[in-house]
Amino acid sequence: MDTALALLPDFALILLGLALRRAMHLDDHFWAGLEKLVYFVLFPALLFNALVRTAIDWQAALPLLATGAGAMAVAMIFGAAARWLFPLTPLSSASQFQCAFRFNSYIGLAVAGNLHGAAGIAAMGLLTGAMVPPANVAAVWMLARHGSSGVWRELARNPLILATLAGLTWNLAGWPMPVPALKFLGRLAEASIALGLLTVGAALKIRGAFGSGGRGAAAWLMMVKLLVMPAAALLIARALGLSGLYFDIAVAFAALPTASSAYILTQRMGGDGARVAWLISATTLAAMLTLPAWLAAL
Repeated sequence: MDTALALLPDFALILLGLALRRAMHLDDHFWAGLEKLVYFVLFPALLFNALVRTAIDWQAALPLLATGAGAMAVAMIFGAAARWLFPLTPLSSASQFQCAFRFNSYIGLAVAGNLHGAAGIAAMGLLTGAMVPPANVAAVWMLARHGSSGVWRELARNPLILATLAGLTWNLAGWPMPVPALKFLGRLAEASIALGLLTVGAALKIRGAFGSGGRGAAAWLMMVKLLVMPAAALLIARALGLSGLYFDIAVAFAALPTASSAYILTQRMGGDGARVAWLISATTLAAMLTLPAWLAAL
């Protein structure tokens, strides 16, 4: 119960974003601009700020990364099975495949901050930064009909990855951070969580189009993302001896809903954007129940 109450403000912000978009008639241009601000400025500042301030226990961090990778691999296998279990077209199957394992970093960082403060944000930032490349490569590989050179350019310019690498470099080098710079980063970090969650809510799309096998496949992929992947993380984390902060972060990471960037990738590559958009929204809303339940069980 305490965990669910701790996450209530974050989920309330998501629902507020959904309500604001409709009640205030704010158009796509406004929300697209706000999302760019969060993605390129505020969240990178949050990650860098947390990483330079936190002492990282590398002995525990490596099993954390192994847990995240293992859980994501299990979800990929179950997600790929939808193609054979349900009568989907190859393109629709490839589009929805990524919804089984991609993760919403905005919600992840907010949850980590609620659970363990700056140390939690640093751990979640380290894990999500490490898992973004394999998640994107797998998603593009399934959708691609030609060379995937574009994905490497996108990864090299991904602001969350760059901020994670910069923060880790600064942390490992032991360089001092000037106090005015820390305060500046802190102000940006304070704004990032609220605005990021509002953009998640504004992007929710409740209505979806389902063809033959669509509902069954959607239910399957939601089960994989919200139940199978966190269960795999829980088992792997215990097998690797994770405990405390890193154990919590591993399970929270695996229980996150699908990232909104899955829709952007699908649209760019000519995939089944309508079903992907519905799955992103459905996993986000369902995670309001499943994520607190997983964390309460820790």
